Amino acid sequence: MPTIPFHKYQATGNDFILIDNRAGIFDANNLELVKKLCNRKFGIGSDGLILIENDDTTDFNMIFYNPDGSKSLCGNGSRCAVNFAKSIGIISSETTFIAFDGAHHASIKGEIVHLDMHDVQNVRHMADGMFIDTGSPHYTQFVAKVDGFDVVEEGRKIRYGGLFHQEGVNVNFIQVLNENEIFVRTYERGVEDETLSCGTGVTASAIAAGFNNVGTNVKIHTLGGVLGVKYLKGEDNNFTNVVLSGPAKMVFEGVVEI
Repeated sequence: MPTIPFHKYQATGNDFILIDNRAGIFDANNLELVKKLCNRKFGIGSDGLILIENDDTTDFNMIFYNPDGSKSLCGNGSRCAVNFAKSIGIISSETTFIAFDGAHHASIKGEIVHLDMHDVQNVRHMADGMFIDTGSPHYTQFVAKVDGFDVVEEGRKIRYGGLFHQEGVNVNFIQVLNENEIFVRTYERGVEDETLSCGTGVTASAIAAGFNNVGTNVKIHTLGGVLGVKYLKGEDNNFTNVVLSGPAKMVFEGVVEI
């Protein structure tokens, strides 16, 4: 039976399977294998699977799959991919790579990976929240207290209901702690459950918090740890120079039969 080597990484509790696919050992179209490996009962178990492949114009191409086989940008996964690329000798401390939504720049300083996100435009203010696309679609909603909040039940109502029932949406519940800090819990589309952290989600939440008297250099608490997001806000409510920062660490490596 054929085998594939893999590495397991986590970024504030958001965990991923990473595979060096520069030699084409993994069939990128085999979505059933992606689902199997992400399964926590019958596979390795993760919040997503990442392939690192060759690219003609940047350091590497990152292909990210959600556990259901769908593709999107993943902020925490991207930061893990950058650390993994360093570990296998593709990069040193800085990189430009291709992700689902195009090219990104990132840098590693100590234990922290800083990821340049794309500009954010067209924030949609809705009845009880905001829709913000940070490379992956997010619905953000403020709550008085996230501790004890039923994230899964309430997240599913929004993810499968109303305007979002066809494509689905990630859902972030935000508690403002002070003028520079928020607490965020996330229901992730594709995982279909709460995750300990979500990079694109905390980015969307930090921007949403900017409309609620929180500054532009935000410390974000999640169940899995602390992340940072900073940005510049234009007069037209366009958000530029968006940077997501936080740790990304290897957990273990192994070989799996396929």
